[in-house]
Amino acid sequence: MTSELDIEIRAGTEQDWPQTRNLLTCAGLPVADLDSGSMRHFLVASSNSSPDKALVGAVALQRFASIGLLRSLVVDSSTRTSGLGTRLLRQLEGRANELGVTELWLLTIDADAFFATRGYRVVSRAKAPSAIRATPEFSKLCPDSAALMVKSLG
Repeated sequence: MTSELDIEIRAGTEQDWPQTRNLLTCAGLPVADLDSGSMRHFLVASSNSSPDKALVGAVALQRFASIGLLRSLVVDSSTRTSGLGTRLLRQLEGRANELGVTELWLLTIDADAFFATRGYRVVSRAKAPSAIRATPEFSKLCPDSAALMVKSLG
């Protein structure tokens, strides 16, 4: 298992797209609406103990004025239970707050317990703001059974 000190979290780059796509695909997360240009929205975590600094986690923020869509939080199976998911989430929340985002929204099929313990609450899909409803993730990629969650920032 990789230790917390062996992990660097940084802004994603276009060169990170192949590894990020692989992480997301292996985790069963949607990638149909993403490409290398999407990496400007990502934070990625790389392992300093790996010779090639392999990516072991990622998370993205899509911003719509004062609301944001948190998406694609993924941690490689080799790094799960290390706290990396929480670190990525906290850094993304900090970044969102700096950008003036006051609410973070997300859709999840199986991570609602993880997010609930970090301050997110499940809400009816009917309560989603129009900007969130218009995203491919909400309207096409995630099933209607996915939980919609929200957290107020600041």
